[in-house]
Amino acid sequence: MNAAKRVYDNVLQTIGNTPLIKLNRVTADLPCPVYAKVDFYNPGNSIKDRMALKMLEVAEKEGKIKPGGTIIEGTSGNTGMGLALAAIIKGYKCIFATTDKQSKEKVDILKAVGAEVIVCPTNVEPEDPRSYYSVSKRLATEIPNSWYVNQYDNLANRLAHYESTAPEIWEQTEGKVTHIVVASGTGGTITGIGMFMKEKNPDIKMWAIDTYGSLLKKWFDTGELDMNEVHPYISEGFGEDFLPQNYIKEVIDHFEKVTDKDGAVMARRIAKEEGLFVGYSAGSVIAGLKQMKQHLKPTDLVVVVFHDHGSRYVGKIYNDEWMLDRGFLEVSTVRDLIGGLGRRRLVTIDEDAKVSDALELMKKYDIEQIPVLKGTDVTGAITQAGLFKRMIENTDVKDFSIGDVKEVALPLVEMDMPLERLKHYISKDNGAVLAKDDSGQYHILTKYDVLNAFSKG
Repeated sequence: MNAAKRVYDNVLQTIGNTPLIKLNRVTADLPCPVYAKVDFYNPGNSIKDRMALKMLEVAEKEGKIKPGGTIIEGTSGNTGMGLALAAIIKGYKCIFATTDKQSKEKVDILKAVGAEVIVCPTNVEPEDPRSYYSVSKRLATEIPNSWYVNQYDNLANRLAHYESTAPEIWEQTEGKVTHIVVASGTGGTITGIGMFMKEKNPDIKMWAIDTYGSLLKKWFDTGELDMNEVHPYISEGFGEDFLPQNYIKEVIDHFEKVTDKDGAVMARRIAKEEGLFVGYSAGSVIAGLKQMKQHLKPTDLVVVVFHDHGSRYVGKIYNDEWMLDRGFLEVSTVRDLIGGLGRRRLVTIDEDAKVSDALELMKKYDIEQIPVLKGTDVTGAITQAGLFKRMIENTDVKDFSIGDVKEVALPLVEMDMPLERLKHYISKDNGAVLAKDDSGQYHILTKYDVLNAFSKG
């Protein structure tokens, strides 16, 4: 369909013809230009729209699904979205099995477009009856007029990219592309594009990105399916614990592994430095490309595939607290640490309150320090250690007013202070500091917050 057309009969006609956008900042250290095939411009916000529609069209032609039937698939979210859009237009029902590793946003989006979603455990073998592979297969045998998609072994998956993604890249680069980098899971994208490109120019390099915990790289390097390579990982949308039938080793030139952290951190950089709100795999693709930059030269032209949109990951890689909890957030200042702690209530107490009120707050929120306020001004602090000393001397202190027993206010530090300097403010006797952000809101940082940040870094 003509990409310039502005009126479509339905949403499925908008799949494909996605833009190729030059990257400028995150790839500035590379010797050659790098362009991103930004496939979150598809209506379902991912490259999976292409293969979802193609697989359904082939199934219809082969009589595998009849009008009013049910589409069943095990999916990490994006394929399900593409299938759900096609189902809406074509009049099918959808049931998807996914894993508990996937972001909540992916599950919620699938439900929003009318799919039934069954969440299965991640850390089980593919053959385990609880796995999302097994659950989806079982449902397909139990539900009449249902079609099990099986994107992993369905060769229409790679056909979609052979027929659409690859020709678009070839045309957009005027045949000058020298390297294509793809995060690989089912194998459809890397293989479909590779089949086309090797026919056009056998010298084009197809580089696949894998993750630690997946067996794909070792299979590619040695031909061995080594289950000892398999362990839980956080990266989403690529990597596998088995070998899908979509793979053709001969059209792939290299597999490169990228850590969970490097992929997540790079995705955030792409969003901030390129203005492209990308998903997890896009970050891993750029991180992997930069690991291989010694193999590039100035005359090369690299195309990376950005598979999906960052909206799928707002509760994960774009959530500072989630990143900090996994040691992915680079924490160097007070501001970084506060951002990583997420929204949490600052518990304060007024000078006119009773000590017994402070004790109740400490018990309720499991805290050791409470800033004391007079109006909106911080005038002191109440600490667990200080109250303990007073109560040993006088048990009636619980009836005293806070103003009578308050201690010196917690130190106020600058938001941009390096964490290393906090050692001058947090001590055995003073277990916390306050910081005021640009909006005038106070935040408290305890020694446990700092220790926790450094232990995960």
